[in-house]
Amino acid sequence: MATTKEYRDFIVEQLHILEPITCRPMMGEYLLYYDNILFGGIYNNQLLIKRVEGNKKYNLPEVIPYKGAKAMYFIEESSFQDQLKNIILDTCKDLPPKKKKS
Repeated sequence: MATTKEYRDFIVEQLHILEPITCRPMMGEYLLYYDNILFGGIYNNQLLIKRVEGNKKYNLPEVIPYKGAKAMYFIEESSFQDQLKNIILDTCKDLPPKKKKS
């Protein structure tokens, strides 16, 4: 099941607390970048972020976004107002920026 545009718009609205957020389509789903750092995506109407050392402290549930993929952390909607900004910032601290094409 692909992510709906309505759910994508909802997530992007929730992420307004961080700038610059970029949402890029990929095969019916969406990749999410913060300041050119790929930190997660929207898969099957779920907000998922990469697992890194800096976000383990949040004890988030793990989800496999698609067959053959690595497990990612699922961000429940109840976390949006309380911890979303901190979770994303802590995740991005442990990830490299996107390489620029030459």
